[in-house]
Amino acid sequence: MPEIHFQIELPDGSQATCYSPSLVVKEYFTPGSEYPLTDFIERSRRALNIASDRVRAKYGSPCGLALGQLAQIEAMAGQYSQVAEPKVRLLRFIE
Repeated sequence: MPEIHFQIELPDGSQATCYSPSLVVKEYFTPGSEYPLTDFIERSRRALNIASDRVRAKYGSPCGLALGQLAQIEAMAGQYSQVAEPKVRLLRFIE
């Protein structure tokens, strides 16, 4: 399966690199676009669950890395609960 990384800018200006075992994330994000934090989390949840399901279909078990990445994104969101209108920018895909 083709895997991909995507670099994001968090509400505080710091950057992080995320992982997906599938290119499906390209259907949910556009480089240079900014997403409200809640929208970014929901898009990540949908894309990474689809990616994990694709791994399950091919290899017989879900992708622990995709589900772990989703858990990290959801945990990160909690750090910005006090920020007014937090946004996440998708900087680029790394293939």
